Amino acid sequence: MPPRRASSARKAARRLAAPLLLLALAQPGGAQPLATAVKAAFLPKFARYVDWPPQARPAAGEALQLCIIGSDPFGKVIDAAAAGQRIGDNPITVRRLATAQFAAGCHIAFVRGTAGRSTSRLLQALRGMPVLTVTDAHDGSARGMIHFTLADGRVGFHVDAAAAARSRLSISSRLLGIALSVRQKS
Repeated sequence: MPPRRASSARKAARRLAAPLLLLALAQPGGAQPLATAVKAAFLPKFARYVDWPPQARPAAGEALQLCIIGSDPFGKVIDAAAAGQRIGDNPITVRRLATAQFAAGCHIAFVRGTAGRSTSRLLQALRGMPVLTVTDAHDGSARGMIHFTLADGRVGFHVDAAAAARSRLSISSRLLGIALSVRQKS
């Protein structure tokens, strides 16, 4: 990697990771595992590195909606991570949805299946919508556009830029540069 790109990727990684230590230390009695806190801290920050089509972008001052669809592994940790975050003049709000049926207006969706609905089915319901889908290794092979995983005891993520492009989303090279792997646009 050329020095300039490496430096840029390191800066992006630091901006994404800086609040993680504070968030992890703020957990009462270790109630939430560190990996969950790290994922919660990443989720609202992903919005800085995604470009939505004009009709899907929130208007100036309107909230960018981070939706938790299905099972919520984060609880109050995600609310704390999103609190005070802004993308330009758009605050980030968290919505929790049992199904993808009411996902209209979501910009980012963390998707995790429940006993009655698999992650794959929830992702299928979002297919083609301009919603950045995020999953984790908890659900095995079902993968969103960003998929969290643990590698060497650290939270990392894979990016499916091809799936994002099919939903008319563009993911910044800065985010792609710190991903563990990237599935390129076809």
